Amino acid sequence: MKEVSRVRSTKREDARFNPGLALPIGKEQIQRKKLDPQYVAGFIDGEGSFSISIGKHKTLRRGFEVRPEFEIELRKDDQEILERILVTIGIGRIYDCSYERYGWYPHAKYKITSIWDLKEYLFPFLDKNPLQAKKKKSYLLFKQIVLMVCAKEHLSDEGFNKIVSLREDLRALGKKAKTFHGMKSSLGRKTV
Repeated sequence: MKEVSRVRSTKREDARFNPGLALPIGKEQIQRKKLDPQYVAGFIDGEGSFSISIGKHKTLRRGFEVRPEFEIELRKDDQEILERILVTIGIGRIYDCSYERYGWYPHAKYKITSIWDLKEYLFPFLDKNPLQAKKKKSYLLFKQIVLMVCAKEHLSDEGFNKIVSLREDLRALGKKAKTFHGMKSSLGRKTV
């Protein structure tokens, strides 16, 4: 008998874009030793990424959603170090990344996307073990934006516009600073 609705279906299909990739790994699935926190801070200085994306969202009153994300991406054969970083920080997930279409080796990505996990785990960790390189500026801007979102400041026009401005400052510090320098996003010009 053919199923009519997938909503109440008892036969669940894997809804991921690429079912060939492994499911995300969390702290509860990892049995690794913790690393020295200073080593992890140095690793984040070199390989970590703090980003804020602002995307359209149909159900929100403003029509835009602020999505902070911390990540470290390495080749798949270095996944053990990501697992040990996850255990040391205490939160996050590790995802499989496939770049076969580019002819690259498979990668693994450690991510923290929850604003509450960032606030309760990552920020205290990095405040206790401060970054030493130029990424420290990125971290401070990122932290300021996340704390504003936690305090629901992004819901007011003034707060949202300040987040957009801080995000542009954060992007100007990144790898693509040369292409970004002096340009304003269309989102930044809007007064919402």
